[in-house]
Amino acid sequence: MFTIRTLLEGKWALLILLALTVATFIWCPWKWVPAVPLLLLAFTLSFFRDPTRTISADPRDIVSPADGKVTDIKTVHDPYYQKADTVMVGIFLSVFDVHVQRSPIAGTIKLVQYNKGKFLDARNPECSTLNENRVVGIEGADGYRVTVKQIAGLIAQRIVGWAGEGAKLEKGERIGMIRFGSRVELFLPPGTEVTVKVGQHVEGGQVLARRN
Repeated sequence: MFTIRTLLEGKWALLILLALTVATFIWCPWKWVPAVPLLLLAFTLSFFRDPTRTISADPRDIVSPADGKVTDIKTVHDPYYQKADTVMVGIFLSVFDVHVQRSPIAGTIKLVQYNKGKFLDARNPECSTLNENRVVGIEGADGYRVTVKQIAGLIAQRIVGWAGEGAKLEKGERIGMIRFGSRVELFLPPGTEVTVKVGQHVEGGQVLARRN
């Protein structure tokens, strides 16, 4: 499934590759050449897909903000929004994953902070602190708070936000995307039970943790 919003984010890359495909098909004497930009066009188009997901209605369930591989589950200090020790779940997004991010809970955005930085490979452990990122702090109606951190990677050098401070979100609602390979981190209050494991592949909107 595709949406106008995600396709517009990739419009220039898609238009250029479409033009190259048509041009090589018309003018190139080697008939196999158009296959190259055509394959690149298909790959780029798939990157901007935005599938519909079924979201748990249980208010205790917290859903994954991103598609990708769980690389970290550890206790870290959240210096941005909660300003306390939290349980951090790190998710690595390869170029083959959906790159739309979703709200882990229903609530209101209380903080949006864009931090400039480097563009290290998203698999580099230092990318979490050194790379350009966008932090979103969300508070539920009962005061439960989570922090989502969108981190740019070596190829992904554009972070897009679709909701700003004060926006009211449903659980699983789309909040932004990162172009190409990247990383997303979710900071949860202590005592939250993480129900996924390191090495597991998750989908955005899938139950990832549970409140007690």
